[in-house]
Amino acid sequence: MKKTWKEAINQQRIELTRNLLGPLMDISKACAPAWPDHGVLNKILLENFSKVPNCLFLYAVDKNGIQVSDNVAASGLLPEHFKRDRSQRPYMRETVPASGFLLSNAYLSLLANRPSITALQVVQRDDETLGYIGADFDLRDLPVTGDVYEETVGWQQIKGDPAIRSVVFQQCRTTSPMDESIDVSIAIIEELITEHGMFQCVLHFSSSRATIWFFDDPYRYRILDHEALSDPDVCLLYPARPYPVDALIPADRIGSILRAMKKLRLTDETFYLRSASINIFNGKISLTFSCDGSHYMSWQEFLEKDESFWFGAAA
Repeated sequence: MKKTWKEAINQQRIELTRNLLGPLMDISKACAPAWPDHGVLNKILLENFSKVPNCLFLYAVDKNGIQVSDNVAASGLLPEHFKRDRSQRPYMRETVPASGFLLSNAYLSLLANRPSITALQVVQRDDETLGYIGADFDLRDLPVTGDVYEETVGWQQIKGDPAIRSVVFQQCRTTSPMDESIDVSIAIIEELITEHGMFQCVLHFSSSRATIWFFDDPYRYRILDHEALSDPDVCLLYPARPYPVDALIPADRIGSILRAMKKLRLTDETFYLRSASINIFNGKISLTFSCDGSHYMSWQEFLEKDESFWFGAAA
């Protein structure tokens, strides 16, 4: 079963905690006898900086959030941070668990305005809390400890602009140039997907255009206007390519998907499809309707739903 994005983040945090807990605990124990001697703390942090993997800054703060050491970085000491008040920073406002170690939620750094994260380790002496060892990390420096996150393919519904939804029954579909040649348009799109290497397409029915991507040049999109979408000669522009074996949507189902989109566009004059997309590699379909609501689902789920699902029994 695929993880949700929150579960994937939590797994990342568990792995980061496992990597950071030991080094920061050792530094905390080394600093406790010298607390709050500025010079000695700097020396200890410098000696141990390399033991904290991927660390951007290492420092010590008292229990009120006032820095009692310089910042330690790969380049050495940064004395301008001595006596800095960190009490209002997001990581200082979180509750440190009873274990004495906190891996903060991500936040934007003050200096670079970049997504960052901070680990705090309590410093204690004779059961008295003296302060914390802080370690700052730029998220771009942290390794991805698990597989690349993959979205679930289950049906998702997202509500759109309330201003559009509130007047949906006061509007009526206007026939677009693409509507007038819709059978030709979907035949061209089917041909480009199945025979010419197009792997993703967004069909903008209301504005009569398509935004398309080819696996020969996947980082650039192209736009076909309604004139191109009504002229089969456009297929001559793109070389023939075999249908990819790792596509999740079978080639012989592309036509059925496009024809189902046509029905959603033309069946109802009030509640109608404004745009739709198809991606053969992740097997997902997206639909955006006149009410500005969007739906994301697998191609199988899409083909299982008929007009009565979208428009009610009257359809």
